[in-house]
Amino acid sequence: MFITTLFTILLFFTFGGAVDNNPHEYHYDNNGRVIIPDQVFLDQLPRDGGEYYNRLVFEQSPYLLQHAANPVDWYPWGPEAFAEAKRQDKPIFLSIGYTTCHWCHVMEHESFEDEEVAALMNDTFICIKVDREERPDVDNVYMDVTTMLNGRGGWPMTVVLTPDKEPFFAGTYFPKNSRGNRIGMMELIPNIKRGWDENRSQLVFEADSLTTRLRNSNSKFSMTNSEIVKDDILNIAFNQFRRRYDEEFGGFGESPKFPKAHDYSFLSRYWKRTQSNIAMEMVKKSLLKMRSGGMYDQIGFGFHRYSTDKEWLVPHFEKMLYDQAMLVHAYLDAYLMTNDETYANTAKEIIEYVQRDMTHPQGGFYSAEDADSEGVEAKFYVWNTDELKSILSQDDYDLIYKIFELKDSGNYREGYRHKNNILHMDKSIKSFALELGEDPVEVSEKINSIRGNLFEYRENRVHPQKDDKILTDWNGLMISAIARAARIFPNTNYDKTAISAMDFLLTTLMDKNGVLMKRYRNGSAGLPAFLEDYAYTIWALIEMYQLTFDISYVKTAQKLSDYQYLHFWDEKNGGFFVTPDNGENLLIRSKDVYDGAIPSGNSVSAYNFIRLSRILSKPQYEDIAFDIFSTFSQQINRGSSGQSMMLQAIDFANGPSYEILISGNKKSKGMIDLVNNIHQLFEPNSIIMIMDPEDEELFEYLPHLKNYPANNDQDPLVYVCENYACKLPTSDINVVKKLLEN
Repeated sequence: MFITTLFTILLFFTFGGAVDNNPHEYHYDNNGRVIIPDQVFLDQLPRDGGEYYNRLVFEQSPYLLQHAANPVDWYPWGPEAFAEAKRQDKPIFLSIGYTTCHWCHVMEHESFEDEEVAALMNDTFICIKVDREERPDVDNVYMDVTTMLNGRGGWPMTVVLTPDKEPFFAGTYFPKNSRGNRIGMMELIPNIKRGWDENRSQLVFEADSLTTRLRNSNSKFSMTNSEIVKDDILNIAFNQFRRRYDEEFGGFGESPKFPKAHDYSFLSRYWKRTQSNIAMEMVKKSLLKMRSGGMYDQIGFGFHRYSTDKEWLVPHFEKMLYDQAMLVHAYLDAYLMTNDETYANTAKEIIEYVQRDMTHPQGGFYSAEDADSEGVEAKFYVWNTDELKSILSQDDYDLIYKIFELKDSGNYREGYRHKNNILHMDKSIKSFALELGEDPVEVSEKINSIRGNLFEYRENRVHPQKDDKILTDWNGLMISAIARAARIFPNTNYDKTAISAMDFLLTTLMDKNGVLMKRYRNGSAGLPAFLEDYAYTIWALIEMYQLTFDISYVKTAQKLSDYQYLHFWDEKNGGFFVTPDNGENLLIRSKDVYDGAIPSGNSVSAYNFIRLSRILSKPQYEDIAFDIFSTFSQQINRGSSGQSMMLQAIDFANGPSYEILISGNKKSKGMIDLVNNIHQLFEPNSIIMIMDPEDEELFEYLPHLKNYPANNDQDPLVYVCENYACKLPTSDINVVKKLLEN
């Protein structure tokens, strides 16, 4: 069969090397970004973009705009493209990627900017470009297809569809010309055209069969087919992590290694439950190795997306907002678990990077930074020893040569020239100082001074492209992390950052009816929101309440939760769909439970509904969480380490968990000191509420809290409640600690 023939010549592997410059370079800046005409000129362009642009020139997505000057006659995803495919009787070439995807850039330079390839594409297909970060619903459906056909997926994703959106071919990256066992576009496109013209009935049959498989696969998530989540599921997951743990370099498996921060948050909670020294060691070593490796930007801070090797040395250099957010959570967990300032400092450095480089003037957070600058991956980040010698004094150079493991020949051989180094540390600054017989504090101060000098020097380089769209879901993640950091580190400006970002989200990305939108850019908000937008925003709102004790955040969280349940819940089989019931009708309404690079919307929702049930005293919200567990129980029981965020919700639900109710003046010094002390405890399965006698809005909204009177002598009075029962109140923080420890 034609489809089988195509897939027998498709192998997935990675290779490096320089790429050709864009033949339309006069339409691009030196970061590879298309230069978009001003609005007056845009208004004068024809609907198809005209001679020098295609239809993507009218889009907001930086990823789509990157392709607006391609000779490929791109369409954005929408009814116009599918109508045109039917009118011209052509299949759809669907290309899905994102702005900071390195191999997306490579495929663009090799093929989509190439006149010869573009001519074939335009003759054979109606071509559609999709930004996966704006349309995760489309990405989710066709990623399932790609994985189903190939055993794995990735970006750029390439799928060929009928005009009715049914797929019959899928892959990832294709070069212009065939290399080894990987077919090139110049060979692939004629093969597909021949099949469409001469053997269409077989292709349509394959598309129908594949669509049926896709729908059947999605139907496996059901409460009617549920199992009881195993009593020892947390132990099972821990043992799965233990078997995959790399004792030498930390992390799990060989290479590539992704940070997957929620795995470490689960293990921190597992340590809290079991006091497992092995769990603690897995967290400590992994996070330290990541922080000291090349995957961490040792000069400007923040994490790159993942490591290509098991040593955490050579990353793919793009920086994603969601990684920063989830890793802040993981490092905060590690700090509270160990009281080691290394983890606290790392969390603070990540936030410094986000505040400095990824924050919109009005408060939201940008999405990502590219790996490439001037068309070369890592050029912004790597260092040549000759260059460093010209910048630093000999003493400073000698110091960082040792601490950052430099080599005269370089340790990174990809890119625009050899002798390049990725800065990394083999040991901590403290250990390094002790070897030198010097004071660790003085050595640390010296290294930070050198870092500052190198940072200022690096700022004059051409920066990687910044994806400056603001996404609701990723902003929710970042707000949740910074709000939590603000509680743990009260003498910072993190509270202002979190409040400003949340204000931006609620005023700019939520309409007057309380419905979320997906994306903001260039003064315009739009696109439909999906499950993760709601789940992550609600998570952020709960964290904001835990920071400020402003009940308005809980009210908004409840409204969004009710909307989410009304429009995303599967009444027949349980669980939340990725898309709402009033959204676009795709091949399927997908569900997702895998906690990959970011946790799934269902996992975070389970966590949210449990916490909201305790704050609002609404057991029906906890019932929703248990229905989620039931819906995905088979997947949880089979591959529990792949649902590490869901396991955190299960851990909370199973208990012990606590409601810490504090009665007293919210602004009094005694209250502030008490709350700050509680925030320093590692009690992840708890919520805190302050009942200020003068907070009329709180008692009107939650009248049951009137049952917890304040102390007459004005000292805060703490009620520790567990398993629907409260202990005798106390004003002594040491008593509170003992109650929680017990």
